[in-house]
Amino acid sequence: MADSDKLFERFGKEFSPGTVVFKEGDVGNEMYVIQSGKVNITKKARDQEKLLVTLGPGAFFGEMAIINNKPRSAGAVVVEIARLLVIGPKTFDAMIRGNAEIAVRMIKILAQRLQEADEQIENLMLKDHNSRVVHFLTNLVSKGQSVPGGTLVDVDPKALSQKIGIEVAQIDEVLDKLLKAKLIRRHAEGGLLIHEVNRLREFLEFLEMKEKFGDI
Repeated sequence: MADSDKLFERFGKEFSPGTVVFKEGDVGNEMYVIQSGKVNITKKARDQEKLLVTLGPGAFFGEMAIINNKPRSAGAVVVEIARLLVIGPKTFDAMIRGNAEIAVRMIKILAQRLQEADEQIENLMLKDHNSRVVHFLTNLVSKGQSVPGGTLVDVDPKALSQKIGIEVAQIDEVLDKLLKAKLIRRHAEGGLLIHEVNRLREFLEFLEMKEKFGDI
C-alpha cells in the first residue's frame, strides 16, 4: 500500500462536488490537506460570496482555526470529487514538532497567502474597473508560464469576476481594450500571452494617474 493510501486510510475522507466543508464563521479545530480534487476558498463581502482561491492536490486549508483557535475566517466548498486528509490539533502539533520540513513549507505558504491578501486589498482600493483588471494581470505574471513571446497566464473571466468583484462583461471589455492595444494576445493553447509586463505596468500607472487627476 502506498504512503498516500495509508494516510487516507488513517485520516482521509471523500467529499462530493458542492459539499460545504465549512462556512465562514463556523467553529472548528481541524485542517485539511487535499490529496486529489479541487476546493474553492470563499469569503463574504457585502453579502456576496467572493472566490479567494481554488486549491488543488498538495494544498492545505483550514489551518488558522487550529493556530489561533478562532472561528473560520473563510468558507470552503468542494469543486471536484475530493479526497481530503482531516488533521486534528494533536496530529497537527505532532507534525510541526516532528518534521521541520513541514513547518518550513507551511510558513512559506502562509507568507504567500499573506502577500496575495495584500494584493487583493490593494486591488479593491482601486475604483476604476480598468485599473483593477490590469492590476490583477500584472500580479498574475509572477504565477504565469514563460513561453516564447512573453508570459502565458490563465484568466477565467467568471472566476476573476468573483475574485475582484467586477461584472464579467466589464472584464471582457477591458480584455478587449488590451487586445486591441496589443498589450496582450490570446494564445493558441488557451490563456492570455502578456508580451511585456513592464508595458502593462506603465499602462496601469497611466490609468491610476487618470483616476487621480481625471482627463486634462
